[in-house]
Amino acid sequence: MTRADTAMPRILVCFGTRPEAIKMFPVVHALKAHGGMDVRVAVTAQHREILDQVLEIGGIVPDIDLDLMRPDQSLDELSSRILTSFGTALDEWTPARMLVHGDTLTTMMVTLGSYFRKIPVGHVEAGLRSGNIYSPWPEEVNRKVTGAVSDLHFAPTEGAAEALRAENVPASAIHVTGNTVIDALFATRDKVAANPALAAGLDDVQQRFAGKRIIALTAHRRENFGEGMSNIAAAISELAQRDDVAVIFPVHPNPNVRPVMEAALGGRDNVALIEPLDYPHFVRLMEMADLLLTDSGGVQEEGPSFGKPVLVMRDTTERPEGITAGTARLVGTDRDLIVSEAARLLDDRHAYDAMARAHNPYGDGKAANRIAEAVAAAHHVHRQS
Repeated sequence: MTRADTAMPRILVCFGTRPEAIKMFPVVHALKAHGGMDVRVAVTAQHREILDQVLEIGGIVPDIDLDLMRPDQSLDELSSRILTSFGTALDEWTPARMLVHGDTLTTMMVTLGSYFRKIPVGHVEAGLRSGNIYSPWPEEVNRKVTGAVSDLHFAPTEGAAEALRAENVPASAIHVTGNTVIDALFATRDKVAANPALAAGLDDVQQRFAGKRIIALTAHRRENFGEGMSNIAAAISELAQRDDVAVIFPVHPNPNVRPVMEAALGGRDNVALIEPLDYPHFVRLMEMADLLLTDSGGVQEEGPSFGKPVLVMRDTTERPEGITAGTARLVGTDRDLIVSEAARLLDDRHAYDAMARAHNPYGDGKAANRIAEAVAAAHHVHRQS
């Protein structure tokens, strides 16, 4: 089917990883609810199994599935495969607009493929900058390249919008929307509340750690592979010596993560190394936790919605609003700093409450609707009743 087969502008939404899927399923639904647009979804499956989990909970069936996941593929290999495979799909589907998200390799290569065909690109979660092209790596450059090509920039915060203006992006092209992860979080929380069976897989570990302060841990960032990951493991091992603490860690399957963590933390009574969680279970884990330790971007945004302090195990963050607001604190991969900051929050109620009660700067759960309105306006589409 080509664009000529429909009078409505075709909007092709593309993503490839689990975090992208979480943040884009509300956008897909908002675009379809708006009406007047032929909304299609393409996935590269840069992640596969963990992507499929989000597609299911988000109620998304892709129209195009490139299924590009391969074990241990290099960035070069994956980049070339995305560009050529998605280019073929673009030639067949000829959308009026592409929508991409964030900072993944899928995002950058899909954007380049669209640019080569003069297809306009809307960038969801635009304008995040750390100022260091090697941290987060390669995400900082992925995002900057995408921003250089896009003509619609959906900035999650005013700070992100200001970064775009500093790069001479026209003000008319920038829309401050909030972050769609809050939309996804609220929608999923409501689903779990209505149907607790969706997240019942954590019942056993919650019972096992009843009465303990729960630290929820995620660690998978590429720039932390090697010494950084070993330092994180050592810090968690030290924290796990406390009798009042339990650690729940959905371990990323990457071979640069799992063996390191299993060697340092396996067999400890108060550490649960569990398989990666689908999104409903992860939302429940954040609700259960007292403290979140992460090198993820999304958790920095999600945690404050539950009033959970976030310690960010990175040297820089492209999400400084959380640091400024006091909901998050950078601790890098310094073993001593991770341990001391976590212990301070566990032992000092005033310090804990100061972070837990800080204002969440990332949105109100209505970002996807704002994005849908802006896309429709760009294509002169009126809301359908």
